[in-house]
Amino acid sequence: MTRIQFGTSGWRGVIADDFTLPRALAVVQGIADHLRAAGLEGRGIVVGYDTRFLSERFAGEAAKLLATNGIRVFLCERDTPTPVVACEIRRRRAGGGITITASHNPPEWNGIKFSTAAGGPAPPEVTRYIEAQANARLPNAQAETIEIAAAEKAGLLTMIDPFPPYLTHLQSLVDYEAIRRAHLRVVVDPLFGTGRGVLDTACREAGCEVEMLHDWRDPLFGGGPPDPAPTRLQDLAQRVVKRRAHLGLATDGDADRFGIVDNDGTVPSANQILALLFKHLLSTRPPGGVARTVATTHLLDAVARHYHVPVYETPVGFKYLGELLLQEKVILAGEESAGLSIRGHIPEKDGVLACLLVAEMVAHRGRASLRELLDELYAQVGTILSRRIDFTLRPEERARLLTKLEEPPRELIGRRVAAVERKDGTKLLLEDGSWLLIRPSGTEPVVRLYVEAQNAKDLEGLIEASRKLVYSA
Repeated sequence: MTRIQFGTSGWRGVIADDFTLPRALAVVQGIADHLRAAGLEGRGIVVGYDTRFLSERFAGEAAKLLATNGIRVFLCERDTPTPVVACEIRRRRAGGGITITASHNPPEWNGIKFSTAAGGPAPPEVTRYIEAQANARLPNAQAETIEIAAAEKAGLLTMIDPFPPYLTHLQSLVDYEAIRRAHLRVVVDPLFGTGRGVLDTACREAGCEVEMLHDWRDPLFGGGPPDPAPTRLQDLAQRVVKRRAHLGLATDGDADRFGIVDNDGTVPSANQILALLFKHLLSTRPPGGVARTVATTHLLDAVARHYHVPVYETPVGFKYLGELLLQEKVILAGEESAGLSIRGHIPEKDGVLACLLVAEMVAHRGRASLRELLDELYAQVGTILSRRIDFTLRPEERARLLTKLEEPPRELIGRRVAAVERKDGTKLLLEDGSWLLIRPSGTEPVVRLYVEAQNAKDLEGLIEASRKLVYSA
């Protein structure tokens, strides 16, 4: 087996291969060690889980081990979105939180996310400590633990329902009255994940007429990953058109990512939604900057220039974006992989909040389509088109590619490479503002290509040039 290693958002592995009970408990013990070393063990820890195979069992075993360490556990009564766990950490002033989840990954995967006392993803220095502690305990990581009933009796474990305070908090962030006045019809698809009973409840509280899809637990997620990408939203798109709904709203397996369907059944990209919401927030809230990862659209930069607010670029991973939210430097933090949060909320991405903000935006604009709003945005700040492609490369191919990128090309599609950035991967910025980024994934065995240009012809040209670069390595 491989060493335990955290990616951009927690530790993940294939169930019964990498993700086994002894290895998961080694990680949990590492988290307990971190809490003790940081002097946070007295504040307790929130434990949640998603709808994957045996997630509730892993959560229960984690709770028992934490209680055995003398750390008070607040264990969620049912499967719970990561952003709900994050909100509960902050509400209880807990020392941190654990969510048993592999987020949007295929059903054969599971994992552990550790959230800090601030409610955001753990920074690298914390995950490195947890990794070291966990790997030092392998392969003999199994330990005797206190039983759930005994932990409850000793006051070390409390079963909790974190949903009511979370739903109340959403009403302080979103203009429910505007949504209520618009009488929106929405179709909600939690993709068999933890968003069921949460996003639909919030939409009903905001006065929407709601129809549900895939709102029951299925550990196989209907035969694919619980990822709100266009290929997984076709059922939602068809139902939106059939019901003449104003919007389709989706969340991933642990409800930290969003997917949106327009009233004609089309699926705008996450990059487009981020830019639309940034403009909407600047039009309806006190001004602020925007934080984006190195892989996220520069359409956000164009909006920021139009409104004269700053842009902050970070490596990939919401832990970096969350820091800028905590510092109150930005009104919106977002990443192209369909994650966002806003000022006044948790420093963690929240798919439920994202969906509600889209509903608010459409309500504010007289139930306009997202296509209309996007055309208006392009007319205002210029057209920018984006694409992401994932390449599955063998380890030796990946190594050759990274070696080749140490001396990247000086020209692409007839344009000079004006700058090379290595904040996270290799990003080539062309003289006309187009760019490409080649970056190995931190959580999956792929190399990601991100490309952006001002028109479709240049976009396709950059994609073809990038393919040649990848496969000629």
